[in-house]
Amino acid sequence: MARRALKLASWTSMALAASGLYLYSNKYFDPNDFGAVRVGRAVATTAVISYDYLTSLRSVPYGSEEYLQLRSKVHLRSARRLCELCCANRGTFIKVGQHLGALDYLLPEEYTSTLKVLHSQAPQSSMQEVRQVIREDLGKEIHDLFMSFDDTPLGAASLAQVHKAVLHDGRTVAVKVQHPKVQSQSSKDILLMEVLVLAVKQLFPEFEFMWLVDEAKKNLPLELDFLNEGRNAEKVAQMLKHFDFLKVPQIYWELSTKRVLLMEFVDGGQVNDRDYMEKNKIDVNQISRHLGKMYSEMIFVNGFVHCDPHPGNVLVRKRPGTEKAEIVLLDHGLYQDSEIRNNAANYLPQISQLLNDVPRQMLLIFKTNDLLRGIEAALSTRASSSSFLSMSRCCVRALAAHKRKRTCSFFRRTQISVSEAFRLWQINLHELALRVKGLRLAGWLLALLCWLLPAPH
Repeated sequence: MARRALKLASWTSMALAASGLYLYSNKYFDPNDFGAVRVGRAVATTAVISYDYLTSLRSVPYGSEEYLQLRSKVHLRSARRLCELCCANRGTFIKVGQHLGALDYLLPEEYTSTLKVLHSQAPQSSMQEVRQVIREDLGKEIHDLFMSFDDTPLGAASLAQVHKAVLHDGRTVAVKVQHPKVQSQSSKDILLMEVLVLAVKQLFPEFEFMWLVDEAKKNLPLELDFLNEGRNAEKVAQMLKHFDFLKVPQIYWELSTKRVLLMEFVDGGQVNDRDYMEKNKIDVNQISRHLGKMYSEMIFVNGFVHCDPHPGNVLVRKRPGTEKAEIVLLDHGLYQDSEIRNNAANYLPQISQLLNDVPRQMLLIFKTNDLLRGIEAALSTRASSSSFLSMSRCCVRALAAHKRKRTCSFFRRTQISVSEAFRLWQINLHELALRVKGLRLAGWLLALLCWLLPAPH
């Protein structure tokens, strides 16, 4: 028996040594790719956070000042642990962490402020991995496809990174390449998150974040399919083609796959970069108004809404060869059909209800609203309330269209149209009043009167 055990131990040692040597020599090896490592880290982090909440707040009277201060400290500790987990497991974990960081309406400030840093801590694939994905999906080496290819990515996100390149025909393109291990890890990561969320729910019955896992299960396959992103880009370009200030980069389908997306290269400054706009003589007030029109049209008129509207995905620039400013909309991986277009009368009054009762699409609207408010604050254009006014116009139009669709009476349809025109006129009048106030017209009139009627000597 002892001899068999010794023999088994010897073979096991040899197998482990051979595996170790292979993994050490494998240039693509990363300990984080081991399922056991990822699962163990996630389970341990969840356990530590749960234990911290269970024990730290147990002996303090609920609702007291001491309780609130202590809870804030536990929130902060837990948020940092969660952030470390996302950075270590990468991929899907960073994507979900970024989403959590945007839920200002649902999560404590300690969580959102901590998790927001994940936008700047996305993983970066090596050039070997980039070449591997391009070779597998396009069947050719980089030098066969491109005249030049920048090794340093323009930007890296949780699921992919973008490189600037030049095709052999001279076209400058942006090449979006998916991180090679994301596809294989995503389904397992989502299953792991689902199990952990269910476990936490057993400990804390008031924990209501199962919807987040459901959203990830539904949306991640769409975001990992770059052909779907290309189709979304073309759809929104056609849908908003009447906005001559909007630029959506062209997709080059002949060199695009589920993991590689080639598109027209378009540069510019971020939409919240006031210094860039002033340097390039771009009217910040005009850009603010255009943003309000664009997102309001998506939400209330077309019901097809860009789901990741942070400043890094919205650029501004002067259109080449002209002095006309335009907005460039990037990253079309995920859109949602917003039901508000067809159910405006039912959904709009619900905004004032508790957030847990609000349909998931409403959270997207709040997120878009935050983007517009943040951009207006950065550009110092909040006094004009341009995005509020654009949204108001689209709401009026959408509600009137909804009412007209539900009636067959010519008189009633005429009445609705007249009411719509009157409300739009009211909004225009309010906008004019704001502009007059912004231009300090009253001060100018006073100066004119003083000049026309000089004071007696």
